[in-house]
Amino acid sequence: MPTTKASYFKIAFRNIFRRIENLIFLLKDKLSERNFIYFACVMVAVSCAFAVIILKSFAHSVYLFANYINHYLKLPFINSILPIIGILLTIFVIRNFLDGKLDKGSSKILYAVAKKGGIVPKKQMYAQIVTSSLTVGLGGSAGLESPIVITGAAFGSNFAQKYHLSQKDRILLLACGVAAGIGAAFNAPIAGVLFAIEVVLTDVSISAFIPIIISAATGALVSTVALSRDVLLNFQQIQTFDYRNVPFYILLGILAGFASIYHARNFQKVERFFGKFKNSGYRKALFGAFILAIMIFFFPTLFGEGYESIKTLSSSDPNVLLENTFLESFKNNEWVFLAFIGLTMLLKAFATGLTLGSGGNGGNFAPSLFVGSYLGFFVAKTVNLIGFTHQLPVGNFVVVGMAGILSGLFHAPLTAIFLIGEITGGYDLMVPLMIVSSISFAVSKQFEKHSMDVKALADKGDVFTSDKDKNILQSIDLLKLVQYDSKTITFEKTLEQVIEIYSTTNQKIIPVLDEKNRVVGIIDYESIKPLLFNQFRVKFTSIPEVISPSKAIINYNDGLEKTMRLFENSKMDTLPVVKNGKYLGLITKLDILENYRDKLKEMIIE
Repeated sequence: MPTTKASYFKIAFRNIFRRIENLIFLLKDKLSERNFIYFACVMVAVSCAFAVIILKSFAHSVYLFANYINHYLKLPFINSILPIIGILLTIFVIRNFLDGKLDKGSSKILYAVAKKGGIVPKKQMYAQIVTSSLTVGLGGSAGLESPIVITGAAFGSNFAQKYHLSQKDRILLLACGVAAGIGAAFNAPIAGVLFAIEVVLTDVSISAFIPIIISAATGALVSTVALSRDVLLNFQQIQTFDYRNVPFYILLGILAGFASIYHARNFQKVERFFGKFKNSGYRKALFGAFILAIMIFFFPTLFGEGYESIKTLSSSDPNVLLENTFLESFKNNEWVFLAFIGLTMLLKAFATGLTLGSGGNGGNFAPSLFVGSYLGFFVAKTVNLIGFTHQLPVGNFVVVGMAGILSGLFHAPLTAIFLIGEITGGYDLMVPLMIVSSISFAVSKQFEKHSMDVKALADKGDVFTSDKDKNILQSIDLLKLVQYDSKTITFEKTLEQVIEIYSTTNQKIIPVLDEKNRVVGIIDYESIKPLLFNQFRVKFTSIPEVISPSKAIINYNDGLEKTMRLFENSKMDTLPVVKNGKYLGLITKLDILENYRDKLKEMIIE
């Protein structure tokens, strides 16, 4: 009987879902293309907002649970045990329910835009929610915003795929999902719009703003209605801007730039270290999670996203952060507390690296705000304790510091400025936000060409930049243009066989290979054309006599930008392609240009 009832509900749910789908298809037929996009962006935003509600509510509930146990039962080690459980559960879910693989980090969205035409796998609509809630919700030292952004992008992409929208609309809806995610996570719709445009869509026209704005506003509205202010990151006790503090904001901007570089590089070092592990299962997870547990035991503020400790830092009594720590007896010692804040700030990069490197899922958005707030507090408090000037408003420096690290780490100064402006409930700090964000961005950019999230893509040549031509070139799959069936020749062949190849194919060059299938040269049609009509010379000329060295050879993993440079420098129209030193096929400049033309038509967002 229970089975029958379960089947009944399953069939009923399927029927309801099918009717909704049919209704949306009907709307698509009845509405204009632009109006359907407006409808679609609202649907995507609502879906994304509910994902945010689930993630944020779960993470906040676990934080309250851990605090309750610490405060009333005096079991501080619970903060250390929960992240271990969370990371192990994440590994279990990935291995048993997600085919053993999960794409992490918002760089995957950029890759989807640059290389996949905005196509994001279906499983990303639920995989990120489940895994990040286990990792971060149970205390992993990372953020939920990156999983939220990927989830939003997946909702937008798959909605477009489901209802057969064009590539330009698919990418637009992907960006709408991203904007809705940020807008819902922080109740900051303007920041959501700017993040989508500044980071995801590097080439966008005015008409694309409207769907993105609608999505961000819808996401923020739904989360505001459903989530309490305690769950969202917000500040109320912010003092007005004092122009006399400008030199210290400049100092904070410089330090934020260097702190961004420090965080990015050390996080990546930890990730690379774990990437070398031969065993990528539970042993690696236990090793990393155990080290993380020790760090959280001594520095409890590393637990989870850290938003509650950020709020505490900007309050009138930040020293309560030392409660339930080994330094609790020094709670009233300002210098000890300052040292604790500084150490925690420096350790956050390693804590986040351990969380993600050992197998957990999360992002660096929340850690960047965490580090920024701690840096701002450290700078302002140090100046106040030294006492060589008037007292600096510590709360202001806490929130402005967040913008500094966010700008330096993600190379997104506009997002940083308006995000902090929105979560503080006003724009009284607009001038210091601009100062700190711009200086931090400039310092970080000087030492790191790419933001932390896209650096891995940059190393592979997959970066999606503001250069439209470069973006289109990067979206072209080189291997799909290779002529694998092209004819080749070896030393022992004759010139008659070369003539036969030229007479039966359209090849301009014939690669000459050795016994190990390596390219040792080419036979160029233009070079040997005088020989072809001289039977005597054809008969008595050997292959080595007509070989010329290839002016350029393309490696299969060279990006299209490098490939086009090789064509330009060699003045050749056709070049050989190799993989691991062995011949793969030929590629022509004409094929690339024709593919470029097709991509250009597809990728323009109206």
